[in-house]
Amino acid sequence: MPTITKSNIDFDKRNLSDKGLLKLYYNMLKPRLIEEKMLILLRQGKVSKWFSGIGQEAISVGVTMALKPSEYILPMHRNLGVFTTREIPLHRLFCQWQGKASGFTKGRDRSFHFGTQEYNIVGMISHLGPQLGVADGIALANLLKKNGKVTAVFTGEGGTSEGDFHEALNVASVWQLPVMFCIENNGYGLSTPTNEQYHCKHLADRGKGYGIEAFVLDGNNIIETYTKVKKLVESIRKRPRPILIEFETFRRRGHEEASGTKYVPKELIAEWEAKDPIENFRSYLFSKKILTAEIDEAYNAEIKKEIEISLESAYAESDIIPDETTELNDVYKSFDYKEVAPNKETKELRLVDAISQGLKQSMEKHKDLIIMGQDIAEYGGVFKITEGFVKQFGKERVRNTPICESAIVEAGMGLSIAGMKAVVEMQFADFVTSGFNPVVNYLAKSHYRWQQQADVVLRMPCGGGVAAGPFHSQTNEAWFTKTPGLKVVYPAFPYDAKGLLATAINDPNPVLFFEHKALYRSIRQEVPTDYYTLPFGKATLLKEGNAVTIISYGAGVHWALETLENNTDISADLIDLRTLQPLDKDSIYNSVKKTGRAIILQEDSLFGGIASDISAMLMENCFEYLDAPVKRVASMETPIPFIGHLEDQYMAKGKFEGALRELLGY
Repeated sequence: MPTITKSNIDFDKRNLSDKGLLKLYYNMLKPRLIEEKMLILLRQGKVSKWFSGIGQEAISVGVTMALKPSEYILPMHRNLGVFTTREIPLHRLFCQWQGKASGFTKGRDRSFHFGTQEYNIVGMISHLGPQLGVADGIALANLLKKNGKVTAVFTGEGGTSEGDFHEALNVASVWQLPVMFCIENNGYGLSTPTNEQYHCKHLADRGKGYGIEAFVLDGNNIIETYTKVKKLVESIRKRPRPILIEFETFRRRGHEEASGTKYVPKELIAEWEAKDPIENFRSYLFSKKILTAEIDEAYNAEIKKEIEISLESAYAESDIIPDETTELNDVYKSFDYKEVAPNKETKELRLVDAISQGLKQSMEKHKDLIIMGQDIAEYGGVFKITEGFVKQFGKERVRNTPICESAIVEAGMGLSIAGMKAVVEMQFADFVTSGFNPVVNYLAKSHYRWQQQADVVLRMPCGGGVAAGPFHSQTNEAWFTKTPGLKVVYPAFPYDAKGLLATAINDPNPVLFFEHKALYRSIRQEVPTDYYTLPFGKATLLKEGNAVTIISYGAGVHWALETLENNTDISADLIDLRTLQPLDKDSIYNSVKKTGRAIILQEDSLFGGIASDISAMLMENCFEYLDAPVKRVASMETPIPFIGHLEDQYMAKGKFEGALRELLGY
């Protein structure tokens, strides 16, 4: 019989059965034994990195057991107990940590940076904060489906300082989403103690500021954690709303093992070691004669055997063989484009009307499509594109949002994870900077990392020529054409805008859909009245000639058209790219090989823009056909000024004709 010390934690059995208590113990013991093995392997150089959750198992296990297997959990990198309690095979977990094919990311990401729809787990990214807004999106989907499900999301005390935390809480509160925010307050960030991270008694107090019920629990007490969370979850299922829980616990090892714990007072570590959730619960169960030495030994033997067998099978699996085609093909989810031909009945529409009509028809086609954005409901958006949508589709599907771009982009991702579609309107494309992180790090990388589609369209009203100044006039497509995993669409005409928007919404990949504000009400065209689609990656040849190829998109197309109309002696191919990612390289190359000259016109400033990439591509692929250097024309290397004559000077439009003549005269 082992020596049993008195528990340092006051446990109250409540109405839990002995079988249930033993299950809690077993589920905590399993991640602890795995961690102890991983620390040995780390010292042997068989694991590259490890983020320890030793001493925090009660939180992961208690929360996971309180939820149904069909309910999503969004854990952090110390929540091994979430994965083991959901009974993910250890072979797959070990393969994930060793970068083997049977893991979850095909060797592309490490530790717990993955999700799995099979087990309804969505792992974090290193930026921590975005998963809070993603949880909002999943919870929104559950609310709309009226399925009574709850979403739980974890963060650490350090993550509560990020803007994403506050945005996510605010959105959840305003929309009364069935989501449980779980803060693991474990004493330190990396080495920064809590007294240097926040200045309030309890982080749970922050919930009160957002009108959210908030609780502080002993994160080392498995019974308190499990029973309280279970009660709260059952309450949320009946009355959907967000709840915030702060779990008081401690990180007894380094942020990751290489960091060490020299910055932590030894007496503080000793104090929390005495509160070990497993040892104390074990003592309690022995004292109540619920756990015996035989049962405990059997549990240890069973888990250790599973660990050894799973490790052997993971080691035996072959290393991933790099394959360039496989890597490139996994950046985007495959999309089987289905052409819907336009009907013959047309109506003259402005660009703004064509986008509105296309969006409306997609809402009719996709009953699971949700539109989110600032002032888009009753007000109809600042450009009136969604005017009248609330009357037809209701406020559940046409949702005004608080001013929190980051959380709304993340919520769109959450809707996608839950099997729905999202269109997010950036009031101005400039404002995407406030949601930049989830766009380029979450939406763009999810399919490559763990084969999760990001079925989100970001509508981006952009561009100058409207005297709106530096913060409402940018055309910032180059920020996103650089990022693998994103698609970028930039129509210049009403017909293209309507068909391409339909395709963007059908496409399961994240799409940034740029809409030039100066073209909204200045460009008209006959547009088919019914729903239709247009393919990505197909440019249009607006004019044909032999002397030069003009390549442009957006407002630049109209500047080029105007220049050619005023200079009828110039024989030119004029290519409207329409989509920048994917890019129609074949149309560009074929034209330049024919004309021998190329000029690329963009509204964005020159350096780092897409014109530079197209120019480089032409030099590499069409050099022997060129009769002159490739010419780029772009706006000034300054922010966009407000006053008219300064904006005119800034714009590429005024430089284009001279540059074109110069190229023709080379």
